[in-house]
Parts: sequence; C-alpha cells; structure tokens
Amino acid sequence: MSDLEKRILTPLTPADGPDFRLIELFFFAYRDFIADADEILETYDFGRAHHRVLHFVNRDPGLKVAELLDILKITKQSLARVLRQLIESGHIDQQVGRRDRRQRLLYPTLKGRELALKLSELQSKRIETALQKVGIENREFAENFLKNLIGIESLTVVEHLQKL
Repeated sequence: MSDLEKRILTPLTPADGPDFRLIELFFFAYRDFIADADEILETYDFGRAHHRVLHFVNRDPGLKVAELLDILKITKQSLARVLRQLIESGHIDQQVGRRDRRQRLLYPTLKGRELALKLSELQSKRIETALQKVGIENREFAENFLKNLIGIESLTVVEHLQKL
C-alpha cells in the first residue's frame, strides 16, 4: 500500500487540525434539533424551506419577498415554489405593497401561525431541556456562542428579529 493510500484510508483526527468532536456535536445537534419539525412537516408534504419561510413570516408579518430572499439565501425559483405551496395550502397570504405595488408582502394565516407555533414549541422545548441540563445560567453563553457562529452580514437581521 502506498503512502497516499495509507493517508487517505486513515481516519481524520484532531491531530490533522480541525476539532472534529465539536463539528460532529454540532452536526448531530442540528440533525436532532430539526428532526421533530421535519416529521410534522412531512405530513404536509413540506420541507425545511417551508419551515424557514413559515418561521420568518410569522416572526415579521408583512415581510417583503426580497427581504426573505436575503434572509434565506435561496434562489427566487426555490422560494417561488415554496411560497406557491404555502399560499395554496392556506398557510401564507401574499399581498401587493400599498406604497409600492411591485412589492410582495407576506403574512401568516391563522393556519400558518398555528403550524409555526407547533414547530417552534418542539424546538424550543429541546433547547430549554439542553439549557437546563447544562445549567440555565449558561443561556447567555449559549446565545453568544451562536451569535458568533453567524456571519457579520446577518447579525443586523438577527438583532432586528430579537427586538420583535
């Protein structure tokens, strides 16, 4: 076996540089954090993009489609498909802007509000349980840790949402 073959067949370890333990913990935490919501979304034939749209529209009713595109970092085509499904299913209402008729403003319906709350309650419960296990006094540490994972260009959106 050549040195190259030995090298690529040997598992990566922290000696290779990255802290794989934290990366893996983050991966599994995220996977489990979204699992409960994914299960419910599947019953509606929705996916994670639908969840994100529902979340942000419910957090900021009247959100412009252009703003949502900036938040989600997805293509117009992807958002159009997801929005169409959410509008047709009665979870989101889309209205033309009053001042600028080119704008499309998004509002939750009662049905959309109820689903968003159901999904958020599941995720909130998981977060609260984890915080209780490490000690509730670590909540500020957890918030700061997560904020520092976010790119600086998104922090203004996060700050806006946290003021709502």
